[in-house]
Amino acid sequence: MKMVSPSLLSADFGNLQRDIEMLNQSEADWLHVDVMDGIFVPNISFGQPIVKHIKKHAQKPLDVHLMIMDPGRYVADFREAGADILTVHYEACTHLDRTLHAIRDAGMKCGVVLNPHTAVSLLEDSVQICDMVLLMSVNPGFGGQKFIENTYSKVRQLRALCDRKNPQCLIEVDGGVNVQNAPLLYEAGADVLVAGNAVFKSPDPQATIRAIKGV
Repeated sequence: MKMVSPSLLSADFGNLQRDIEMLNQSEADWLHVDVMDGIFVPNISFGQPIVKHIKKHAQKPLDVHLMIMDPGRYVADFREAGADILTVHYEACTHLDRTLHAIRDAGMKCGVVLNPHTAVSLLEDSVQICDMVLLMSVNPGFGGQKFIENTYSKVRQLRALCDRKNPQCLIEVDGGVNVQNAPLLYEAGADVLVAGNAVFKSPDPQATIRAIKGV
């Protein structure tokens, strides 16, 4: 499976509706929405009111990535705001199993995110309840960072774990994704690639999305 989820963190916030409508007409599969609290990560980005605004204009599922502490408190809020897929960080969840079940019970797809330093093996006991695992290929909190090369190895490790415990689980990669490394990530076992700067700084974002998908 080859899917692309462009990150709205790299969109033009002054013309957000325009950029969403462009993505609606593209071959993007989802719209990736990064929520940051200034505590779990240094930056602060949009919260529930902006997600709700994005949902009004989006014709594709919202792939909402919570980079916040204690994300379980906000599951219902983001469901109400329009999230279709909700991913939470392993590092931010004291009770990961409970949070993942709460996301699914609220009617969303559930996912867990691993920072670059977090071992894939830590998901041995929880991957079976995930619809998706997101591997960060940069340190979370800032756009435009350089891709961490060890990500290919982590994708292969995760693919093996998913094949053994939950073959339906999707693997998503976020950070420094571009046209050059996308084929290698798909080959390693990734299903969904988040692309921010590569898409929105391109002179032809829709062509870049097609190129990342390899179509």
